[in-house]
Amino acid sequence: MIRVLIADDQHLVRSGLAALLGAETDIEVAGVAPDGTEALAMARDLVPDVACLDIRMPGRSGIEVARELCAPGADPQVPVLVLTTFDLDDYVFGALEAGASGFLLKDAPPETIVHAVRQVAAGQGTIDQTLTRRILREFVHRRRLQPVTGRRAEDLLTPREHEILLLLAQGMSNDDIARTLVVEVSTVKSHLARMLPKLGVQSRLQAVVWAYQNRVVAVPEAGAG
Repeated sequence: MIRVLIADDQHLVRSGLAALLGAETDIEVAGVAPDGTEALAMARDLVPDVACLDIRMPGRSGIEVARELCAPGADPQVPVLVLTTFDLDDYVFGALEAGASGFLLKDAPPETIVHAVRQVAAGQGTIDQTLTRRILREFVHRRRLQPVTGRRAEDLLTPREHEILLLLAQGMSNDDIARTLVVEVSTVKSHLARMLPKLGVQSRLQAVVWAYQNRVVAVPEAGAG
């Protein structure tokens, strides 16, 4: 069972998300918070599998809460899915820098939101597909997430880890990568757990950004996507 914490300052949104996710047989709404301060307290008390956070909330913003929950060594460390009505680049960048595992607009189809919760709970990142190319391009050019080294991935990673990084940059899930490499999903997860610290990043999404920044994969062209 995937236990989810929902935090949003709008009652209608909170109740709607709770109804949507609670209707799934494999998802349980562990708690609902009206602001960032209460969300952080509830996350530390309930230790959910996923925290679904709005960005703009009283007390603490979703980005501030994500920074607390996703930081290396955080206790507890809770994966964060950001759900917002705003697709402003600074919000997306802030969520990625804070270590959020996913970023979706609230007007995404219900099935997309449910699928995103499952992906984040399974340790897989997600980002609204309408934003992906623009975000990666802008994030790389602004260099908001500084690479920890000038060395390329080949110098930091094992051949298998480098291969997995390239597949991540193609948007593949753990299951997709496992099928492509003909290995177990648990093996992919083990490689990821060793790879992320080497790159100095906290999430799969940050690893993809690192790959673009270090020109391991080509930066999307301005007219693409």
